[in-house]
Amino acid sequence: MSLFTRLSEQPKDRIIALMQAFHDDPRPHKVDLGVGVYRDAQGQTPVMRAVKAAERRLWEEQATKGYTDLAGDAGFRDVMAGLVLGKARDAHRMATLATVGGTGAIRIALELLRSAAPQAKVWLSDPTWPNHPPIVRQAGLAQASYRYFDEAAGAVDFDAMMNDLGRVGAGDMVLLHGCCHNPTGANLTLPQWQEVAGLLNERGALPLIDIAYQGFGDGLDADAAPTRLIAQNCPEVLIAASCSKNFGVYRDRAGVLLALAGDAPTAARTQGNLTALNRLAYSFPPDHGARLVTMVLDDPALRSDWQDELEGMRRRMLSLREQLATELRARTGSDRFGFLAQHRGMFSCLGATHDQIDRLREHHGIYILGDGRMNIAGLRADTIPMIASAIAESGI
Repeated sequence: MSLFTRLSEQPKDRIIALMQAFHDDPRPHKVDLGVGVYRDAQGQTPVMRAVKAAERRLWEEQATKGYTDLAGDAGFRDVMAGLVLGKARDAHRMATLATVGGTGAIRIALELLRSAAPQAKVWLSDPTWPNHPPIVRQAGLAQASYRYFDEAAGAVDFDAMMNDLGRVGAGDMVLLHGCCHNPTGANLTLPQWQEVAGLLNERGALPLIDIAYQGFGDGLDADAAPTRLIAQNCPEVLIAASCSKNFGVYRDRAGVLLALAGDAPTAARTQGNLTALNRLAYSFPPDHGARLVTMVLDDPALRSDWQDELEGMRRRMLSLREQLATELRARTGSDRFGFLAQHRGMFSCLGATHDQIDRLREHHGIYILGDGRMNIAGLRADTIPMIASAIAESGI
């Protein structure tokens, strides 16, 4: 028997499968609300103006494609630490690592946990990003879940969340969504974040914050406020940040892992371990997207233009949320979809059954994940009335 014949069939990624089904659908008026990428009013995922300008400058000025550093370019790690943590950044207790996107940061964070505490359990919100559970399994770590979302209310079930986190063991990792929760779009308030920090400290747990959508919710600083609160209140913290969404560099795979330790010597030891994990995983991390992000954040004019365009993207998604909630109110005669206007970020959950999701796809060409997660950024003002009618007709 050959080696390859011993391999087991792998389950299809449901997001990738939905992408393929949408691609194969010949209907001209089909709508993709499944894949988690930002789209503008023309349905395109644009290259942001400041990123395009930085890329032109890089093409003119870059004199080498030589390696940077095993931990990634120091300038990129520094500007990302500043963007995410602001005044909460403490260089004396920090280790940083450039990674292959935010997903790479999460994987390295899990590898670090396995190196230090292989028996630790990773706690994930229910629901969470579909890729979180398989990444934890592939890293060889045990996992558990904590309740997060009250589907009937369309809001965070904070009491249930805190009740479940009360069972977290010392040394366990708790993965938290820094802002714009994926898939629900429902976020904790800052006072609730403060309670979470207190409980994690009481239980001796390690927070891992996945912040993939900074700037898409309530603004750059407001979206980072929960992460900064955890950084200032917990003795050890891991933060996985992605540049894919807020800089639009999806295919360039720019991300960073920030680790906050209890003191400078521990931070230095952590830095050595993170750098070694990069070496073992892919040696040197990619630099092109990271270099563009650094150039944008380091140049006042480019940074200002980037922030203006990002703010426009954020406001557009809020407008789409409000329009969809209004159209659904008119068609259903109720406000049960009012939560759509209250949520933040790219996603919300409709609270639909698999049969209802199937009907949306089969009868109306509307593609949504089977759990009801809808990509708000896939909406367009001219298609919202049709989509609202289809949702109302489906009985959701």
